[in-house]
Amino acid sequence: MPPSLQVGPYTVIALADGVGPFFSPRSEAFPDATTEQWAAADRLDPGALDAEGRWRLQFRAFAIRGERGVTLVDAGIGPVDSPAASWAPVPGVLPASLAAAGIEPSEVDTVVLTHLHTDHVGWAVIGGEQARPFFPNAAYLLQRAELDALEEINPQLRSTVIDPLRRGGHLRLLDGDTSLPGGERVFATPGHTPGHQSVLVASGRELVAVTGDLLVHAIQVLHPELAYAHEMDPGQARASREQVLRSHAADTLHLATPHLTEPFITR
Repeated sequence: MPPSLQVGPYTVIALADGVGPFFSPRSEAFPDATTEQWAAADRLDPGALDAEGRWRLQFRAFAIRGERGVTLVDAGIGPVDSPAASWAPVPGVLPASLAAAGIEPSEVDTVVLTHLHTDHVGWAVIGGEQARPFFPNAAYLLQRAELDALEEINPQLRSTVIDPLRRGGHLRLLDGDTSLPGGERVFATPGHTPGHQSVLVASGRELVAVTGDLLVHAIQVLHPELAYAHEMDPGQARASREQVLRSHAADTLHLATPHLTEPFITR
């Protein structure tokens, strides 16, 4: 069984899809980080540095199983011919991780795509020329602002992801914060991309934030003010990050992250 976290009636399950080095040195990704900040980040997440000194990334999605269905947050790096193949360690193993969690693709009723970077949409649509949703019974949720920025983010995804989802009536566009059928909540966290979104799972004063790329490295947990070179709007991304990390809505905040070594961090 993959790692999981129980919060009230919800089980948040971390689903591995792959692991591999980032495509550029971490010092280029966070050019303003100091030696002291890197040292603190390495103490928090030592697994993010490989033997050659490269930034070592996990690639994972999250399933949220509740009393009213299964929600998937993000769709990983995908099969060998996925859009992420130029840089990510494809093929991903998300189907095997789902099976290990006892989840059939047909059981997923909602897929939240946090944003349209290729390592988060890889299993959304499969089949090449016979393209079809990998999760055949799911509504795929995307912020309208993200779709509006598609030409700037990755125009290739229009034909490989967006159009196939639209043809089957699977794509649902959101405008800001939205409650999900299972009781979770989509929370707009723009900055990394214009329509980046995260998912909040709450029970009493306990909260899980499934962050997407709001957080890509432990250094941002410790220093949310640090800009990441691949943010489209660094100021907006910082504000979104600080809003989540400094939330007063919960006594306990769990961060469920796609790229840190451990899937869950509790603050």
